[in-house]
Amino acid sequence: MAILLGKPGSCWVAAARSRNYPQLEGSIRADAVVVGAGIVGLTTALRLCEAGRSVVVVEGLRTGGQVTGRSTAKITTQHALIYRHLIDTVGPELAQVYADANSAGARQIRDWVREYAIACDLESKDAYTYTCDESRRAEVAAEAEAARQVGLEAEILDHAPLPFETAAALRFSGQAQFNPAMYLVGLAEAVTAHGGRIFEDSRATSIDEASRWRIVTDGGAVDAGHVVVATNMTVKSPIGMANRTQPRCHTAMAFRIDDPLTVDGMFIGIDDPTHSIRTGHDAEGPLLVALGPKFNTGWDGDVAKRFVELEKWARKNLSVGDVAWRWCNEDYDTADRIPYAGEPDPAKAAGFHIATGFNAWGITNGTAVGAMIADLICGRPSPWQKLYDPARPHPEDFHKNGRSQSIVSSTHDIAPGMGGVIVRGEEKIAAWRDTEGALQAVSATCTHKGCTVTWNTADHTWDCPCHGSIFAADGSVIHGPARKPLAQITL
Repeated sequence: MAILLGKPGSCWVAAARSRNYPQLEGSIRADAVVVGAGIVGLTTALRLCEAGRSVVVVEGLRTGGQVTGRSTAKITTQHALIYRHLIDTVGPELAQVYADANSAGARQIRDWVREYAIACDLESKDAYTYTCDESRRAEVAAEAEAARQVGLEAEILDHAPLPFETAAALRFSGQAQFNPAMYLVGLAEAVTAHGGRIFEDSRATSIDEASRWRIVTDGGAVDAGHVVVATNMTVKSPIGMANRTQPRCHTAMAFRIDDPLTVDGMFIGIDDPTHSIRTGHDAEGPLLVALGPKFNTGWDGDVAKRFVELEKWARKNLSVGDVAWRWCNEDYDTADRIPYAGEPDPAKAAGFHIATGFNAWGITNGTAVGAMIADLICGRPSPWQKLYDPARPHPEDFHKNGRSQSIVSSTHDIAPGMGGVIVRGEEKIAAWRDTEGALQAVSATCTHKGCTVTWNTADHTWDCPCHGSIFAADGSVIHGPARKPLAQITL
């Protein structure tokens, strides 16, 4: 087992001041209920509050501490080599809409930071896509031309301003970065200042329709005319979303640096294995944040090794000091690289809205999607509906299920701090030892669709290799699509 350095957790969440919201108790009513207090959920909620609608937000854990708070938080319309791909696959019209939506998302973030005086370390930065492979210069040039076709300013450089050799780079000037957890804390305060209500530790256990939509938690219920499911992967939908997407993770590490301008800008490589780079800081000083390549959730039996590889790459290529923080984050890819958002089935499930499949570009897309959903709820059509249409055609073979990578013969094979899956006839047991050697166990059967989970050797979580549900070591849900915890088992 690899010895991992740094504190487990996101540097953004660690630097954000927390505010406790109550658990939902009893039954309440609202015009709209939002499930999930990430960037989509809180953007939707604030736009609705600004429009005078009554809004309730229910969050299963803590505001801003999940997927958004563990992202790289680049506020940019540069999404690697996206525009050439979109023009070639969905056409120039939708490529233009994608650029427009993400530009609007970026503007909305800046506007709210200014209007609500949100302290979130917002900094203007140029964004760069780079390659170290001379043979890929033509791809970078083609992306620059495609970006210009949709009205974006894109500049080709012979080299990226990085401390290692590159063959070409594409620069988008005037982009930005921020602390996403601090931003969501600010959005939440703006929501409550406008009369919105937020409830934490209030996981939605059922979402049903009667005369109105009814969301039930362990402590209460909300009845609303509209429901917005903004939970990374939808925990419920009138049409299946899990098989339209592919869950994937990446590793992230934050290193101590002496000079905050050691790397000046936001960078993403296009060569395999891909890496992403930006700066930030926590309470102790400046940081350089590096991300490793993506991998399918639950398909890797040794995620800890990925952190070792990422640290080795960073020390070889960048001037970094000690490891301060390390974490994994999950997102969902779509076949066409465009998120799914809106009403999946307005005829049979009017007022039911979803958002998922952000392909690791959820900051500007998520803000655009939240604004769009709020507009639809207020009866205002959006020019982005066709782009994000959650019912659009998709290839049936895009989603792939995996198998547990943690099967062991017995509990004797499980070392302290590790977990494994034991198969006993039809029963599959997810067992783990704490650092003192005490053994605990839960069912290894994911409560979403019944797949067998994999032990994440870095985060000490149980990760579903089919649809991406992630459970804490004790079986409690971190995020779905699962809504119920793994069942407790007595060994």
